[in-house]
Amino acid sequence: MLVAGAILMSAATARSAEGGADPKAAAAGTPTTIVVGFVGGFVHHDDARHAEVQLVRKLRAAHKDYAHVEIFENRQLKKAHRNILKWLDSNHDGKLSDDEKQNARIIVFGHSWGGSATLALARELERDNIPVLLTVQVDSITRGDRNDQLIPANVARAVNFYQTRGLLHGRKKITAADPAHTEILGDFRFDYKKAPAECESYPWYDRYFFKGHTSIECDPIVWSRIEALISTYLPAGGGRSFETALH
Repeated sequence: MLVAGAILMSAATARSAEGGADPKAAAAGTPTTIVVGFVGGFVHHDDARHAEVQLVRKLRAAHKDYAHVEIFENRQLKKAHRNILKWLDSNHDGKLSDDEKQNARIIVFGHSWGGSATLALARELERDNIPVLLTVQVDSITRGDRNDQLIPANVARAVNFYQTRGLLHGRKKITAADPAHTEILGDFRFDYKKAPAECESYPWYDRYFFKGHTSIECDPIVWSRIEALISTYLPAGGGRSFETALH
């Protein structure tokens, strides 16, 4: 497997307080972190063959005391949004105060159409004046009129993983709507001459017709990096830096 990644660090020096802070330091003593994942295509949210589902289960088991971790189908955008608003309502009064909004610690990731849903959810939260710590897109494919390239300004950091082979291949480059508020951690390209062994459990038609698109989804190297990156925001993250997590 040939892996090529170019870190495109933003030149902007102005950051939001949360976006510029050390995530490990910020995590201690702060409200519960919310991690939301979206599966791609027509995959069911509980299909354990898929790496997104496996990652959510692993994160939930490891961080159950201080994180809400859930996986949704990419067409369940409204459900994911409702759940986040409910989780943020710490005093259970049915409405979010400014403090409840600004104390939000939200991470969103997704593969394929799930990558498109990731940014759609971030935009919904932007309309609510709710910040997002991190978005992660994996071979993101636009669905309908969803823009999966432009990262909204309420997102502190964003990263993109993609491949270029086959009928389906993901977004090559993401950009910040406001570079003063969003840091693009990088656009990382993966090239698959041979599918990872983990792909054997995937449906044959995915492996045959969408080889590259499926390969990046089942590649343990990709998902271990995503897990490490998400874990930098969690109290038990092991003190890894963004640079370490991404390489």
